[in-house]
Amino acid sequence: MSQPLPQLPKPEFVLIAIEAPPEVPTQIAADLRETGIPGGLIGYEYRALSEPVHFGGIGERGLVAIATSGLFGRIAVDVASGQVVQIPYVESSTTHHVNRDLDSFNRCIAAVIARFPFYAEGDEERFEEVAEELRELVSGIDGTALADNGFWETFCDDVAIGDYADWDA
Repeated sequence: MSQPLPQLPKPEFVLIAIEAPPEVPTQIAADLRETGIPGGLIGYEYRALSEPVHFGGIGERGLVAIATSGLFGRIAVDVASGQVVQIPYVESSTTHHVNRDLDSFNRCIAAVIARFPFYAEGDEERFEEVAEELRELVSGIDGTALADNGFWETFCDDVAIGDYADWDA
């Protein structure tokens, strides 16, 4: 006889102020310290790093990784543009758009967590409906959030196929 899966707690939106090492450009370091970053999202889509990591450039270039994303990816701030991007694999030079800036990212995470739970396990008729609600929610905060192959588009597609059934239901 199989054991039921353990119940995971409902996600909570928490902003964490992060102290950046000296190699992180001044403006990004100030944003991380003053604005903060979300502690997490739902599951393993986004988990804050304890310390940001600057790579892929020197000074005012490159990326500052602020979180993990999935098994091998990272969420980072592009130093030149201030955009938040997803790096699918740690060694990858490819990035996927997340949000136009850190503030939009924080607000999208807060809104998605506030909307959770999305639907109950086995409630297939709600999957696409909820995904569309989330698309409207994040694009209302940041018109760039649903970029092709971007973080939020992929997240909403996963919601549409039932990957985020309420594990507390």
